[in-house]
Amino acid sequence: MDARYVFAVRFRLDPEYGVRVDPEVFETRMERVAADPGEPGWLFFRDNLWRGEVGDRDHFRGLAADALGVDVDSVAYRALETDREYYDALKAEIGANLELFKADSTPEVLNKYLGSSVEVED
Repeated sequence: MDARYVFAVRFRLDPEYGVRVDPEVFETRMERVAADPGEPGWLFFRDNLWRGEVGDRDHFRGLAADALGVDVDSVAYRALETDREYYDALKAEIGANLELFKADSTPEVLNKYLGSSVEVED
């Protein structure tokens, strides 16, 4: 199984000692490995995303800054990129745990948190 959350990250370099850089701002793709469904960390999407967007931008910007070691100006969720095996396992795990999402169905959960931002690679 293979899956990762993809984000667009804009960060800024703030050099010291009279050093200048040009450009000061960069944009890049950041990937976070998705935990296997049912394993610790698998609820990352529930805890950090809402309707296909980063839920708490300030909080997540701080997480990205810590992970990257640079000042992060913005983070935007792009997609969950996954293979079919992972996606099927994720849907099954969601369906078995609907109470964790206060939802009535798996499609409702997927829409509520991931929006339409899931890319399944066959």
